[in-house]
Amino acid sequence: MERRRVVITGLGAVTPLGLNVGEFWQGLIAGRSGIAPITLFDASAFPTRIAGEVKNFDPGAFFDVREAKRLDRFAQFAMVAGLQAVKDSGIDFAKEDGLKCGALIGSGIGGLREIEEQHIRLLQKGPNKISPFMVPKLMMNAASGQLSMFFGLRGPNFAAASACASATNSIGEAGRIIAFGDADVMVAGGSEAACTPLGLGGFCALKALSTRNDAPQKASRPFDLDRDGFVLGEGAGVVVLEELEHARKRGSHIYAELAGYGATADAYHLTAPEPSGAGAYNAMRIALANGRINPSEVNHISAHGTSTPLNDAMETAAIKTVFGDHAKKIAVSSIKSMIGHLLGASGGASVVACALAIKEGVVPPTINYTTPDPVCDLDYVPNAARQMSVSVALSNAFGFGGHNACLAIRRLV
Repeated sequence: MERRRVVITGLGAVTPLGLNVGEFWQGLIAGRSGIAPITLFDASAFPTRIAGEVKNFDPGAFFDVREAKRLDRFAQFAMVAGLQAVKDSGIDFAKEDGLKCGALIGSGIGGLREIEEQHIRLLQKGPNKISPFMVPKLMMNAASGQLSMFFGLRGPNFAAASACASATNSIGEAGRIIAFGDADVMVAGGSEAACTPLGLGGFCALKALSTRNDAPQKASRPFDLDRDGFVLGEGAGVVVLEELEHARKRGSHIYAELAGYGATADAYHLTAPEPSGAGAYNAMRIALANGRINPSEVNHISAHGTSTPLNDAMETAAIKTVFGDHAKKIAVSSIKSMIGHLLGASGGASVVACALAIKEGVVPPTINYTTPDPVCDLDYVPNAARQMSVSVALSNAFGFGGHNACLAIRRLV
């Protein structure tokens, strides 16, 4: 059978730049940093004391007290972003065949806050005081399950867990589900809330984080020579995907087409990227082939761009391998310079940004780019957004475990 076309019709985001897509996008285009000293807990004993926290998030503004207590913070973010995306799409699931609608929300870590809180309760009060909601709150598929129940989505429903590639894999797999006829509509993306003592401590132990505690807004500096690690972030990015004719029939506005998807493994190291970028290169190559896109058509890449020495050099090399001389003509930007690394949610935020770049004709900058690195020699849209027509954008995500994922998003033609 001929593969069906998939489009993006709704966007939702909860990020360190704001609690909705408008605030997120305005912050990106303004080049504003959402990185600040940690307030969610006392971080004074940690070598890194800054993060991209979601600020002013009051669960009571979105859920009643009982509902909020049954959702870990990562699931709360996913629900809010999912509700936004569905509202933006204008779809009424009550009028849809529930078996042809599904949800696929990924997470790299899931309910870490719940694990920590219940472990403290176990130690202080004993096993009889562990909450009966612990497992339903911490499980990684809780976000997908909750969205499925809320909207009555009875089609495919699961969660991808591939570290920092989780949201990208989730959106890519959701697109495949639609392309091959198993659903007409999918709510897809990722959510993460690992700004906790254990989450921060684990990444500090890996020596993966920036220690620019005195200059938090300048700490995340992808592709810059003086980068010293990523900044931990949290949030959610969710999109509504639809089969093209289904979207047209109901008169939906369409942001862009999800044209291609590639996923590979480095098979090299659990935490370090394969130095040549072969896994990343092949994910991009497959996404382009899957979308029947000529490399010369790509004019924007929303890079993984973590602000770590190894990732940024590897990703630059991979882009140059895929695109050759054309690589120098591509506007490559990393929104992690402004929101930090949302781990399993980062790809969801990236896809939202790509869809808006295509719709609005403007590409977000890579802020804090002040000292060029000889091994990172592409156009990183330094420090200021750029007005330009975006015909095809790639969204890259690479995760611990050697997971590589790439989505090709293009203007609908």
